[in-house]
Amino acid sequence: MSTDLSCPLCSSTALYAIACKAKTYYRCEACKMVHLEPSQRLSDADEKAVYDDHENAIDDQGYRRFLSRAFDEVLARKPAPAKGLDFGCGPGPALVTMAREAGYDMAQYDKYFHPDTSVLTGRYDFITSTEVVEHLAEPLPVLDQLWSLLAPEGVLVLQTKRVLDDERFRGWHYRNDPTHITFFAEESFSWLGERWGCVPEYPHNDVVCFIKPPSE
Repeated sequence: MSTDLSCPLCSSTALYAIACKAKTYYRCEACKMVHLEPSQRLSDADEKAVYDDHENAIDDQGYRRFLSRAFDEVLARKPAPAKGLDFGCGPGPALVTMAREAGYDMAQYDKYFHPDTSVLTGRYDFITSTEVVEHLAEPLPVLDQLWSLLAPEGVLVLQTKRVLDDERFRGWHYRNDPTHITFFAEESFSWLGERWGCVPEYPHNDVVCFIKPPSE
C-alpha cells in the first residue's frame, strides 16, 4: 500500500479507505474525491492496451449522441467560429470532427494517440474533455493547465460520471473499468470552482461546466 495518503486534488490528508474486493480506494473527507491506491494502477502500456480495444468510431451515431451532452454546451455558450481544444480525444476524435463540421476551429490532444503538446500552449474559447478526468492520476496540475489555456469567459466542459455515496461506489459499474482511477463528486468540482473563482454548472449528471471570469 502507498504511504502517500494525500488527496491528489486538494492535498488533504483526511482520507479513509474503501475496500472493493481486490482493490483499495481512498476517499477525501474534504473534497469527496475518490482515488485508487497508486500501487494498483495499470502501467502506461497496459492502459493503452485497454484504449486500443475501444471502438469509438467517428461515424457511430450512438457515440455522437453520447458526446453531444458535452458538445451541446459548447454550441449553446460559444457559437462558431470559436476556437476550441478537445483534451483526451482518443484514437478516433469524434468530438473534434463534430465541432469542425459545425464550423469551429478545433485542436486535439491525447497522451497516446495525438501527443502534439504544442496545442497545450494555445489560447482557447472552450475546452472539452469527455471521459478523461477519471483516468488522471494527478488531476490538479492537468486541470489547472487546461484552465490556464482558456480565454476570459471561456468554458471548460468535463464529462465524467460523478461519485455519490460509498455504498453505491462499491457496486458502481463505472468503477470496474481498470483505467478508471479517479472519481469526482460535486464537492470536488465545487472545490475547483472556488480555486478558479467560478461556480460549476451541472447540465447533466455526467457533465460539468466551468466559465472563466472576465478579465479585470
